[in-house]
Amino acid sequence: MEHHLLCPGQIFKGPILSVADHSTHQASGGSEIPMITEKDVNERLRNGGYIADESIATAVFLALNMGKPILIEGPPGVGKTGLAKVLSVVLDYPLIRLQCYEGIDEGKALYDWEYGKQLLYTQMLRSQLDSYLSCTTDLRGAVERLSAEESLFFSENFLVQRPILRSFMSDKPSLLLIDEIDRSGDEFEALLLECLSDFQVSIPELGVIQARNRPLVILTSNGTRMISDALRRRCLYLYIGYPELEREIAIVRVRHPDLCQNLTLKMVEFLRSVRELNMRKPPSISETLDWAHVLSILKVRDLTPQVVAHTLGSIAKHQADLPLVKDLADRMLA
Repeated sequence: MEHHLLCPGQIFKGPILSVADHSTHQASGGSEIPMITEKDVNERLRNGGYIADESIATAVFLALNMGKPILIEGPPGVGKTGLAKVLSVVLDYPLIRLQCYEGIDEGKALYDWEYGKQLLYTQMLRSQLDSYLSCTTDLRGAVERLSAEESLFFSENFLVQRPILRSFMSDKPSLLLIDEIDRSGDEFEALLLECLSDFQVSIPELGVIQARNRPLVILTSNGTRMISDALRRRCLYLYIGYPELEREIAIVRVRHPDLCQNLTLKMVEFLRSVRELNMRKPPSISETLDWAHVLSILKVRDLTPQVVAHTLGSIAKHQADLPLVKDLADRMLA
């Protein structure tokens, strides 16, 4: 049974996708929103160069329909970040990316104050401040009078919007990519709980700021650290692993149609065998596409042990892995 896709934003301001041949429904704001299905999501992703399976298309469909973030886990290089990038294009959502790292805090993720600008304004208004405080008789009175006007210096004029707040303040729905959340710590996850539950940011000097348009939020994790249950509860969960043979071939064919089918099949089958080796860094889909690009540039027509030996840098990323791949090529491609 087909379901219909609605905009994740709380305020509908226009169509999600320009799908002229679909029926529409009237949103509360009066604008018409195209009714699209899970199949349409898959087709749009394919048109954007991303070959999705049913689980990926369904997760995207539900996230848009329910207004919930997606937590995507999987090995590095399988297309987690790539999915967000393609979605921003096919949905016509501005991509706002937050790259996580150890020690990231609200000053880099949510908001900060432009202290230099505040100081500059203070210096420029020094004469006005002197006049304003001239009626006070002691330091306590000057401080009390000045504190009554501190909201002037802690207003939106001096607020630096970091990625999360910038996505909330966007005039149109955006795609907020919180990349590699597993690189951050527990404290940062705690900061996200309010943001992802109620789509709001609490700023002590200004109060609570609600999202103008609820963004589509995608969090990615390489699984290097366990994400808390509290954060997981606020998200739909999607695991993207290595694709099955047919889908990996389709991914290569979309990106590098100049490669002959036989070569594409041989290289994908070889890489799938390589992943079964005890490597420090097994080749992922990103390595598959890099290798396909290399073979295309070199105009390779057949995969041989010599070709593998000359292009090993596209497959293996550690010195200890090189002999493992060479030995497999000698046994499998001779």
